Amino acid sequence: MYSYLEIKMITDYNRPVSEIVKLDYRTADVFKKWQLNFCCGGETALMPLCESKDMDFDLVVKELEEATRDFRVSNQVHFNEWKTDFLIDFIIHVHHDYIHQVLPALKSSLDAFALTHTHKFPELVSLTELIEKLSGMVMTHNRHEDEIIFPYIKQMYSAYKRNEVYGNLFVRTLRKPLHFVEKEQLEIDELLNGLKRITKDFTPPLTVCSSYQVLISKLEELYENLIQQQFLERNVLFPKAIAIEQNLLQR
Repeated sequence: MYSYLEIKMITDYNRPVSEIVKLDYRTADVFKKWQLNFCCGGETALMPLCESKDMDFDLVVKELEEATRDFRVSNQVHFNEWKTDFLIDFIIHVHHDYIHQVLPALKSSLDAFALTHTHKFPELVSLTELIEKLSGMVMTHNRHEDEIIFPYIKQMYSAYKRNEVYGNLFVRTLRKPLHFVEKEQLEIDELLNGLKRITKDFTPPLTVCSSYQVLISKLEELYENLIQQQFLERNVLFPKAIAIEQNLLQR
């Protein structure tokens, strides 16, 4: 995904795996896949660690590079100038797909970590409860958009582009379903603010292990994704949709 997080570029992977993860949390999933310990005791450099486990160092490095490749959108991009159907597809394939792929696994990892670390980090109780609520809310919100809101906006936009004389027959009242979407967005906003508060702006305690640092970084990535999705919908897509609806109704 396109990210706003500050991450140091790694050019030398033959260093302790714990250090690699500290430099870029996204490498943690690769080490999990290869069953390489990056948390407590992950002080062995990657090359000798791979040799000791009869693993292909170059292959592991290739996967690490793929996992840390950034997708960046220029600040010069004006989302408001995007065509409506393209904007919807962007939200679905960049933001909704990200949530579908990442959130369940992140929630599971957080729950598992909390089972054995709540005594040391009591904030995990509130954090797991919040992510449980956020997960349910976001999944419902995105499904509502995918199945009802977005298809309707695309239908309107198609009639608008073709300048159909009877385009107003396609129009139902969008403001009513949008009212429910906006209500969901406000609830998501509140949960996201709570996430920042509990994690102290995504700053892990000084004494945490690498596993907790990775979880905090992934939560921050989740936060940034949802903030961007909320912005695109609230400030760009929905105003466009309402304007198109009004245009069709006046024909």
